[in-house]
Amino acid sequence: MLFHRHKETQPRRMAWNPEEETPVIRCSICTGEQVAGFQHKSDGRFVPVQLLQSERDLDDFRARYGLEGQEIKKIY
Repeated sequence: MLFHRHKETQPRRMAWNPEEETPVIRCSICTGEQVAGFQHKSDGRFVPVQLLQSERDLDDFRARYGLEGQEIKKIY
């Protein structure tokens, strides 16, 4: 009998508005960590969505939000 079984789930898709938000990758200068998310155009606030550990993670992010072929800006 398993008491602490973890369920494998897909990351939830967040609704985003292309007129108000821009897809970006926030990169850490110190550690090199990269996080994909959306930046509000009005105030520059960043909303993290997914940690990027490989190129496949970036491809998954692009596919989930329909960003294939679109250049994603990096912010530091």
